[in-house]
Amino acid sequence: MTSQPKRTAHIISHTHWDREWYLPYEKHHMRLIRLMDVLMDTLEKDTEYKSFYLDGQTIILEDYLQVRPEQKERLERYIHEGRIFIGPWYILQDAFLTSGEANIRNMQVGHKDAARYGQISKVGYFPDTFGLVGQTPQLMRQSGIDNALFGRGVKPTGFNNTVADSEYESSFSELIWEGPDGSQVLGILFANWYSNGNEIPTDPEEAKIFWDRKLADAEKYASTSELLYMNGCDHQPIQTDLAQAMETARKLYPDTEFVHSNFPKYLDAVKKAKEGELSVVRGELRSQRTDGWGTLVNTASARVYLKQMNQQGQVLLEKVAEPLASFARLAGQEYPHDKLTYAWKTLMQNHPHDSICGCSVDEVHREMVTRFAKSRNVAESIIEESKQAVADSVNTSVFSAYGDDAVPFVVFNTTGWKRSGTVSVDLDVARVYFRDGGTLEEMSRQMKELNLGARAVVDAQGKPLAFKLEDLGLRFGYDLPDDKFRQPYMARAVRVTFEAEQLPALGLKAFALVGGKAAEGMQVAGNSLVKDDHVMENDNLRVETAANGSITITDKHTGRVYSDLLIYEDTGDIGNEYMYKQPEGEEALTTKDLKASIRMIEDTPYRAVLEIVHDWAIPASADKLLDQEQVELIYFPQRKAQRVKETVPMKIRTLVSLERSGCGVRIEASFNNQAKDHRVRMLMPTDIQASKHNVDSMFEIATRDNIPSKEWENPSNAQHQQAFVDVSGEEAGLTVANFGLNEYEVLRDGRNTIAVTLLRSVGELGDWGHFPTPDAQCLGDHTVQLEIIPHNGKGIDAGAYQEAYQFQIPWTVTQTGLHEGGIPAEYAPYAFEAPNLAFSAWKVSENTGDDMLRWYNMKQEESGLQLQLPAEAEQAYKTTILEEASDDQLTIRSGRAELTAGPCEIVTIGIRRQS
Repeated sequence: MTSQPKRTAHIISHTHWDREWYLPYEKHHMRLIRLMDVLMDTLEKDTEYKSFYLDGQTIILEDYLQVRPEQKERLERYIHEGRIFIGPWYILQDAFLTSGEANIRNMQVGHKDAARYGQISKVGYFPDTFGLVGQTPQLMRQSGIDNALFGRGVKPTGFNNTVADSEYESSFSELIWEGPDGSQVLGILFANWYSNGNEIPTDPEEAKIFWDRKLADAEKYASTSELLYMNGCDHQPIQTDLAQAMETARKLYPDTEFVHSNFPKYLDAVKKAKEGELSVVRGELRSQRTDGWGTLVNTASARVYLKQMNQQGQVLLEKVAEPLASFARLAGQEYPHDKLTYAWKTLMQNHPHDSICGCSVDEVHREMVTRFAKSRNVAESIIEESKQAVADSVNTSVFSAYGDDAVPFVVFNTTGWKRSGTVSVDLDVARVYFRDGGTLEEMSRQMKELNLGARAVVDAQGKPLAFKLEDLGLRFGYDLPDDKFRQPYMARAVRVTFEAEQLPALGLKAFALVGGKAAEGMQVAGNSLVKDDHVMENDNLRVETAANGSITITDKHTGRVYSDLLIYEDTGDIGNEYMYKQPEGEEALTTKDLKASIRMIEDTPYRAVLEIVHDWAIPASADKLLDQEQVELIYFPQRKAQRVKETVPMKIRTLVSLERSGCGVRIEASFNNQAKDHRVRMLMPTDIQASKHNVDSMFEIATRDNIPSKEWENPSNAQHQQAFVDVSGEEAGLTVANFGLNEYEVLRDGRNTIAVTLLRSVGELGDWGHFPTPDAQCLGDHTVQLEIIPHNGKGIDAGAYQEAYQFQIPWTVTQTGLHEGGIPAEYAPYAFEAPNLAFSAWKVSENTGDDMLRWYNMKQEESGLQLQLPAEAEQAYKTTILEEASDDQLTIRSGRAELTAGPCEIVTIGIRRQS
């Protein structure tokens, strides 16, 4: 007869530390100081208090030592002894609202900071993340982590209710989680939350009640006799009498081994036990097999302005500053590792879920705006220095043929694909420096009286280009040289707008504004894109505007017509920062029957722009019942509030742009919001028959169902997106790209309409108490940007997804002088062919000094990558996301590195150049 294995209660002490949430950062910060002081005192006095897990984020160390620098040696000792576990992250970030590269920098910085203390906790820790992206297992594996511990996203059914494998269910709290590339990790679901071992009683009677329930709860879901108890919770002070509480438990339950454990010991014990057959859960963990009310998905639209700032910050760092700094290193400039790390850290301090999700008190989000600005200012400084270093090394001497007053400038394409499009650059056609003497009046008069005369824009081959010149008049500026005091000047400035064609990926082209006789006779007329007052057309698309301001797009390649695009929808919202709730029985307001004012405001050979203005009126707010329901903590699905009859104006100005070579229609909408308690969306009917749709997520094009599960009760089925959402059929598809608009819904309206949330206004935080948040009403001016991209139903092959990614990334332009240089007037340091791979990063490794180039496979099938190595390349090798050399080898053939990327694989290649 085989005896039952003795069960083990693994008690892991921790605190889940939200840096900011229902209190501002500094108030939480002061509580953290107290917690850390007590923790180290307890570790010193109580040898039975074995260890503490510091919430997986190294920023806690920075926050503590900022106030207690004298405690650094003591802290280092406990970390070195394995009594305080740190890492692997810098912060606990939200998964769906932060970019793939931001998550990689988070892991890299966390590892770097933890390594300084001699220990990195290899635990994939996501205790309270609002759902998890499908690529998490691959990211963990590439970080040397074989596990993921999380609290949300998958539904356990328990030992006595075992189910077959399905997308969102697991038989136990332990499971195998598999990513789209096939990577697998051991998943541990906090089925009874990450506080199920909190405040363990020392009194025997209380302990008996506590442990009878807790042991049964854990065994209900556990696949082994290794039971996990998380001794802590949000901002939880440590339990200083834990040793006494465990001794009490041992006396009450001699059949149970109570140990003050840690994650490595617990995970090792679970792996060795393997008593039950674990479910394999695949892909995203988004809590889809639920009633739909508690998914917290509408944090994607809380305080949209934060998401827009975040997207701008991420893009500037990963898609502009890093590649330009890598480019500038080739021109002899030192790569600014420390500055970039500082900028990333400042940005990532806004990435915890209660921060970037917009679900904190107002003071928290006001401070976030400052952090976004600080990070952006650093990124812009790096961009300015880098682009100038490269531009000043470009050989622009070819433009000398047009005279000494030629004004060269360089346009950079920092995307991973060839690019054409409309570019604007501000140029100083002449300057006079204060150092040269003369009065301010004389300098100003000299610049104002400068005759611009005939001007032309030419490329390095002497080809004249159609352009628009705007005289910006007098401009004050200054240089900040490295070896002198600041050098102020007065200048005559102009703005040049034109189409830059076929710039190479990660490359540049030089152009010049030329004048005098050389410019005479160079005017390029070109063909207009305007067909009549309300119609624009290029070789790819025809755009027509209806009287109500909606547009119809005809895809000239497929013949498909998409109508009723750009209808605006407004509904009440009596929910909170976490979840949207429309008042019961309310009919949505739309602009479908509202006449719009329409006029063409730009007509050039390279771009046409329509202006559409809606003068709308919407209800001013919810009624007074909402205030009462909030104070009384009425659960938001049960609220009965309605909207008032009083209205306020909602004027929406929409710019619809079509570029000469464009494959999409660009949209910019601006409005001043004066209403409260509502949601505004833009509707784009696809009229495509499809049961699923594709959406951009972290390093993945995820596929999701249009219709939720049978358990879903919430009338809304909003979801997260990053760069775009796409509905495709056999012969046609419609991709809608966005900039920082992270919430969409594919409506169940018979038209598979894509609805993108532009604004959500609410008045309370909405979790565990009453926390008013008047700033979350988002009153004031807002501007949003989208692009509508029709295609043939194959978004990758047709280039629609690539266009959506490029939509995120600004052109970079800078003025330079007439000079020789080692960089040709058209140049790219790297050339590659990777039709199914999305380019993600070009940076320099701090550890090796090698270039790091990253792509990810957009397809769920093998795809090729061929990278032409530069002549000075000494070595090319494959790495992990931590930039550690991989066991996988590259094939080097005729100066090209070749590899086959697996389905959905994230691929990083290191290039070592000769010094």
